Amino acid sequence: MLGAVFHLARGAHVGFVLAREGALSFVDPSELPPHLRLALRVGRSLERPGLGDGAARLSAAMTRLGPSYVKFGQFLATRPDIVGMKAARDLEQLQDRVPPFPQAIAVRVVEAAFGKPITALFAAFSEPIAAASIAQVHKAVVQDADGTQRALAVKIMRPGVRERFQRDLQVMRFIARVVHALSPQAERLRPREVVEILARSVMMEMDFRLEAAAASELAQNTRDDPDFRVPKPEWELTARDVLSSEWIDGTKLHSKAEIVAAGLDPEAVGRAVIQSFLRHAIRDGFFHADMHQGNLFVDAEGKLVAVDFGIMGRLGRNERRFLAEILLGFIMRDYRRVAQVHFEAGYVPAHHSVEDFAQAIRAIGEPIHQRRADEISMAKVLTLLFDVTALFDMSTRTELVMLQKTMVVVEGVARSLDPRLDMWTTAEPVVSAWIGRNLGPVGRLEQGADALRTLADVVAEFPDLAQRLKRVIVRLDESGTGDAQRIERFARNERRRAVLQTLALWGIAVGALVLAFR
Repeated sequence: MLGAVFHLARGAHVGFVLAREGALSFVDPSELPPHLRLALRVGRSLERPGLGDGAARLSAAMTRLGPSYVKFGQFLATRPDIVGMKAARDLEQLQDRVPPFPQAIAVRVVEAAFGKPITALFAAFSEPIAAASIAQVHKAVVQDADGTQRALAVKIMRPGVRERFQRDLQVMRFIARVVHALSPQAERLRPREVVEILARSVMMEMDFRLEAAAASELAQNTRDDPDFRVPKPEWELTARDVLSSEWIDGTKLHSKAEIVAAGLDPEAVGRAVIQSFLRHAIRDGFFHADMHQGNLFVDAEGKLVAVDFGIMGRLGRNERRFLAEILLGFIMRDYRRVAQVHFEAGYVPAHHSVEDFAQAIRAIGEPIHQRRADEISMAKVLTLLFDVTALFDMSTRTELVMLQKTMVVVEGVARSLDPRLDMWTTAEPVVSAWIGRNLGPVGRLEQGADALRTLADVVAEFPDLAQRLKRVIVRLDESGTGDAQRIERFARNERRRAVLQTLALWGIAVGALVLAFR
């Protein structure tokens, strides 16, 4: 009871702050039942005078509510399928900047994580150089056994942030349940699911060992890329609350003039941003989902360097093929192929017509080819594509929405460096290379080999199944059922069926290989 009262009080405070800062202006009253429309009017009457529009309202409300709600707002910025494109664009501008916590506290966190004094871990340890709601960053120096000194970036968890987030999370869960109870129609926005996804996302972000693992995986995927690299994690100096990695001396992508002053080509850097992102998404299925200017550097060799791997995206093979083929389809104006890919991936229900869907996609594609290449946005194409697919009952794919939102940011970064950048010409080599590699003869051979391995695993299970069946028969026989002959016949039939199934599976495998080489 006391917990419910506390959650109700906190929920009322959240509602008041949202109303006071004008954040309720994003709620569409036409979608609400009468009693909630009345509540919305009352809430709108509490707005402070002289409020700005859009992000000025949302960011003010989220900032007033605290770090947990700032993270919640940033998370919703990646989910326009839930909050709508207008609110998502406004939430993208939400800043996660707070004053740093004292140096002495940072030192205590590091010493507690490793059980050693700070002087035994680092030859030098600076004051904080950047701070956010979850952590802050220090520059440190370590000395190797041979006397060589190396600079590290040390990210330290803000004390008490987990406990505060857990408290706020309970209130968010309570509010989500109340919203569902008051307006079952709001369940289409999946408020309870959204809160749980946020909880998983932020709790993973609050374990720096997982962030180090993400950096390591991305580094392994890109080790042969000529224009991209990842700072190396320092595993011996990484724990749940501390992440140490290679210090990056480079130029941030905030200013084209600074890149030019560093003797680098901003147009080449812009192309590297686009092509690197597409390689990670399409080739590897694992991409940095927060590639804004603050997380990107260019080093003295002209290589793009990414930092901050708390938010990552993954794409399965089907999603990667889907992305590659629709981008190439728009480049080649093959709208029927784009439509067919949607159906093959199972994104559009089979009762719809491929031709009708191709016609809708043509309405997106043809206007593109009437404009200059530097005026065409891949991110806008994907946004329009998702809008059209809603007419054809296409279900929301969370991973594709995150991809689309990241592409918006990546395009913005690239175009800030080269306003005339031709996105499609830049993307075409990456897309064509993946399709040629994965949908050509080599790719078909690999798919056939994967199918054989899967079938072999299934076949390998049959002896174990036979042994388990034998044990069952023995137990039944020992239980005195009096029907041993019937069970023996059953076992004989099962063995015969297993043999036939094995032959059938091998037949399918051979057929799959034949089709792969056709």
